[in-house]
Amino acid sequence: MRVTHLQLADFRSYTEADVELDAGVTTFVGRNGQGKTNLVEAVRYLSVLGSHRVASDAPLIRFGAERAIVRAKVEKSGRSLGLEVTLNAGRANQARLNRGAARPRDLVGILRTVLFAPEDLSLVKGDPSGRRAFLDELCVALQPAIAGDLADYERVLRQRTSMLKTARNARGDLTMLDIWDEKLAELGGRIVAARLRAVADLAPYVWAAYQDVAPDGGDCAIAYSTALAEDPPADAATVGELLLARLREVRPKELERGVTLAGPHRDDLEIRLAGMPAKGYASHGESWSCALALRVGTYDLLTSDSGPDSDDDGEPVLILDDVFAELDAGRRAALAARLERASQVLITAAVAEDVPSSLAGRVIPVVKGRVGGE
Repeated sequence: MRVTHLQLADFRSYTEADVELDAGVTTFVGRNGQGKTNLVEAVRYLSVLGSHRVASDAPLIRFGAERAIVRAKVEKSGRSLGLEVTLNAGRANQARLNRGAARPRDLVGILRTVLFAPEDLSLVKGDPSGRRAFLDELCVALQPAIAGDLADYERVLRQRTSMLKTARNARGDLTMLDIWDEKLAELGGRIVAARLRAVADLAPYVWAAYQDVAPDGGDCAIAYSTALAEDPPADAATVGELLLARLREVRPKELERGVTLAGPHRDDLEIRLAGMPAKGYASHGESWSCALALRVGTYDLLTSDSGPDSDDDGEPVLILDDVFAELDAGRRAALAARLERASQVLITAAVAEDVPSSLAGRVIPVVKGRVGGE
């Protein structure tokens, strides 16, 4: 799998951009603020319908424009596919697949990417929401249909929480809340089950990747943390029943506080280093090694023969956004050694010297928003 052509219109700092991309390594080089990250951010957007830098789409639309367009050609399984998303200010986004109208969520899972960025440190040091997002992206890459469940769960969660806040005026009639409980439990069961399977598949790859990037650092282990059960089965129906029972158990507290207290939106990915929680115990360097292990492990899982649909999908596209400048020489070399044979790698760097020589490839300067420095 690889991206062969990227076109932008009114995306971030670009009025327009048109870039041909090759297999192997391509490095976009430019000082901060020149627009190099905007290019790989656009590729990533077509993969997950979101940015790794901002939480909403609004900042992605060039200031003063009403919409932005991200378009790419992707080679996958011997076919050429055209992906396009139009980001509309204040209105629903639109999508096209091979020039035909599509829902944006229909594009999710077609282009698979693995992103490394300085923000990855928050996977270890940050709050649980970042780790949940990491897990959900992995679940969608492994099972694209889960994207629909995630979107539906967020909608049901908002509606249920709104009902909790007004329930005191319902005069004891909580029939509608019972209905929302059942829907939340059904969707939540599928999401938690998918996360449990993803963590089980990913764990050995994370362990192996940590041994490479920090050979003297001990073991890095991951596990899914949920209040539903100490060791829940990865079965959607069973997890749904556990969640429904938990919702009924905590309802008095929910009515008092006006928030939903049980569900996948409350869970976490536990990361342990040498048996201790990485958050709060790991040093800065160890935290970086853990974050790298999560990303390299994800790449290895999606590339492996045991990964779902791997024969059809091929390797994901690797995106390394200004990550080498954050690493010491040893971690740079270890990361480069793991990735140098990847089918397609897109790198951004302030100076070409930040990129290890083993990842030598095509270098494209980006100067004042002009790709190629023209």
